[in-house]
Amino acid sequence: MNWKYAGQEAQEGARDAGTKILGEAALVSGTEDGEDAPAAAPEDETGVYTGSDYFASARLTRQQARDSAITLLQEAAAQENADTAVANEASEGIQALASFTLKEAQIENLVTAKGYADCVAFMGEDSISVVVSTGERELTGEDVAKITDIAMSETGYGAAGIKIMAAN
Repeated sequence: MNWKYAGQEAQEGARDAGTKILGEAALVSGTEDGEDAPAAAPEDETGVYTGSDYFASARLTRQQARDSAITLLQEAAAQENADTAVANEASEGIQALASFTLKEAQIENLVTAKGYADCVAFMGEDSISVVVSTGERELTGEDVAKITDIAMSETGYGAAGIKIMAAN
């Protein structure tokens, strides 16, 4: 899979929305003051992200991390000497992870229903990152706006908490 910079319009829209676009050699991140903050990418980036396996691999890795976290939370809640506060906190953590999983799946489904080749979402407590494949075309400002609207409606997060990245 080749990581490509989106067109100039998308880059400007991305900076305005505080999004990230993956490029061939660098990750371009919109900073709070609107300036780009490039970070060096590994030389073998194209070797790491090849074919359509990136999205399946990202979903699997995300699920494995969630499964591990849930197991740890369940163990903490089940300990004989765990007090009620620990058990309640573990239960709340499990519920939050389940909620994140459902919202990520809904966002992925809605984004691909809009005609994008593939999508994977990574949700955190107060932000979400969405990696989208537009096929052979570039990510435009209109694309960023559509995906941001979907993420905002599904999560309730503001635009500042939503990061959009393109993988072509």
